[in-house]
Amino acid sequence: KLIKQLGINQPKSDIVLNLKQAKNSLKKIQFPIVIRPSYVLGGRAMRILNNELELEKYFHSNFIENNKAILIDEFLLGAKEIDVDALSDGNNVFIAGILEHIEEAGVHSGDSSCVIPPVYLPAKLERQMVDVTKRIALEIGVIGVVNIQFAIKDEILYVIEVNPRASRTLPFVSKAKGIS
Repeated sequence: KLIKQLGINQPKSDIVLNLKQAKNSLKKIQFPIVIRPSYVLGGRAMRILNNELELEKYFHSNFIENNKAILIDEFLLGAKEIDVDALSDGNNVFIAGILEHIEEAGVHSGDSSCVIPPVYLPAKLERQMVDVTKRIALEIGVIGVVNIQFAIKDEILYVIEVNPRASRTLPFVSKAKGIS
């Protein structure tokens, strides 16, 4: 709701509890999709699925618990992924670092390779990321650190995840920039 209210792009997404609901979601979200349980950490059980047979296999696998939320997102094929780590006191937002993923979007940040500063990030999109990060952090009232994961596809910026907490990238940003 907040992303829509702020006029920020986000891939189409849904939250489902079972295979029937997931198939119904495909009326608005086309393959390929990113699917993952909402109750696990570290990208465990996250998959990129390309068709309904893969979807059925996913729901029949042993890592899906019935009546637990499953997140489904439109997979932006060929997109570039960028992480922004920031710090806020509730009034001001400091951008600690912007990290560009080497791999295309879809590789979990804990498994990806990143570079800082970004190499292939147009200045216009970097300014847009900074603006979006500040707007979201202030709107949700972050006091402390926030990590926002972005995707860029066809020069359009999308928010794919907001974590109002430290991420795996923050220690790397700290060491790379020499800021504790």
